[in-house]
Amino acid sequence: MPSNKSVSDAPIVQFTNCRILRDHQLQREDLWVREGKILNPEKLFFDEKGSADVQLDCKDSIIAPGFIDVQINGGFGVDFSLATDDFKSGIDLVSQKILSHGVTSFCPTLVTSPPSVYHQVLPQISVRNGGAHGAGILGAHLEGPFISKEKKGAHPEHCLRTFEAGAFQDLLATYGSLDCVQIVTLAPEMRRSSEVIQELTKRGICVSLGHSVANLSQAEEAVQHGATFITHLFNAMLPFHHRDPGIVGLLTSDKIPAGRRVFYGMISDGIHTNPAALRIAHRAHPKGLVLVTDAIAGMGLAPGRHTLGQQVVEIDGLNTYIAGTKTLSGSVATMDTCVRHFQEATGCSVETALEAASLHPAQLLGIEHKKGTLNYDSDADFLMLNDNLYVQATYIAGEEVWRQDASAPSKEPHTKELHFPASSYSHACHEFVGAQLVAWGEKAALAGKECQSWSDLWDCTAVLPPDRCSCCHLTAVWNCPSLCTVYTAHTNLLCTQGRLKPFPFLCLLFASLLGSHDLLDISFHQLSSQLFP
Repeated sequence: MPSNKSVSDAPIVQFTNCRILRDHQLQREDLWVREGKILNPEKLFFDEKGSADVQLDCKDSIIAPGFIDVQINGGFGVDFSLATDDFKSGIDLVSQKILSHGVTSFCPTLVTSPPSVYHQVLPQISVRNGGAHGAGILGAHLEGPFISKEKKGAHPEHCLRTFEAGAFQDLLATYGSLDCVQIVTLAPEMRRSSEVIQELTKRGICVSLGHSVANLSQAEEAVQHGATFITHLFNAMLPFHHRDPGIVGLLTSDKIPAGRRVFYGMISDGIHTNPAALRIAHRAHPKGLVLVTDAIAGMGLAPGRHTLGQQVVEIDGLNTYIAGTKTLSGSVATMDTCVRHFQEATGCSVETALEAASLHPAQLLGIEHKKGTLNYDSDADFLMLNDNLYVQATYIAGEEVWRQDASAPSKEPHTKELHFPASSYSHACHEFVGAQLVAWGEKAALAGKECQSWSDLWDCTAVLPPDRCSCCHLTAVWNCPSLCTVYTAHTNLLCTQGRLKPFPFLCLLFASLLGSHDLLDISFHQLSSQLFP
């Protein structure tokens, strides 16, 4: 039957042959969209007597709400904590690039900086809807400078501040404006922090606890005054102790006000949190877990030196450190990679993994009525994913803003062709190595068809089962016995756990792909120089 145009002249799009994440379950239904909103088909049929103008076959894809990243410091060479003349073009670049990783909304995050940086940068951040230009901006996340020196992490100590008399006015003077601010991370043990938390909460700003040495009672008091979030749980806070669990104890505290939920961010990149700790947190408080990337400017770029605000950081494999130290400084993970790692590390359902990056951050920010769900009348920000949670297409307000090019190599590892074992190590190495093969292989004019099947630059350092070393893994997968010779002959290729470091793993795998036993039998120095002149 023809569409009823008495309600709206806008076209109705029906997405068919799909599984929709709704009410915490994947349901085999069609998705109906009009004017950027999810439609209730019953009202459409029975009240409007309408039908679809366009039907799109989703080919059995999963349709899930778009991901929301509430802690991202930059990416693709852009650092949100640097006051530059082209800051707006930088934030536009990041917002466009993260569409391919399923992020439809985000909070650009500034780490501890001098007041002059806040005064220059914050006026250039505007809350805006997403679209073909990029993911929507929900407001800034200000991580510091009101944090603990003892747990400063990658934040520059000379820029840290405490709350003096007139604490909230001091905060206003530091930031210059709160007009575009969505989240503020602070240390709750600081004197006068309670009045600051109350004032921020009154203005609708989410207060997060982090970079802190607070004990549990101080953390509980902060929550009672309005704090609702924990910044990257386990990182930059006191470790769990059975007599005083500190901020971590909020996950099972019995002193949380009735009707209040404490959320906590986790960097599920395989580096910041051991999978066992990730499982512990998830099982203790599953409805509060919010996946964040904490990505820095080096996300999407080759290893090397980059910035994080006032600091120089160095990317070594998937680890990011303050240059010259072993202090972790953010991540180079993308949100879709974090979702996959979380699902694999915890063994949770696909629905749970997807909601940790969509529904939960929306609930944290109080926007679940329009974002983070596919409920009727919510914003039509959604993703098409395959069963392995690789993003195939991204939609904002019902419009396609990114799609995996059908003519381009798939982002997903071809596990059936390559017979990779089903382990987090193999999947992660596959992605990381593939991206480097493409980038460096093109430089060396050696990249072949197989190399082009990868694209994500992620984890090559996850731990194998105890009974399987990197050498056995490579040998079994690629059937190259010569790998054993190279592996055992060069101890400088090993990490502290006795496993191959990412770069030698890459070189050896690249050589095995090329089928060159000559490459495998020479020294690591010769190998790397031949591959990457």
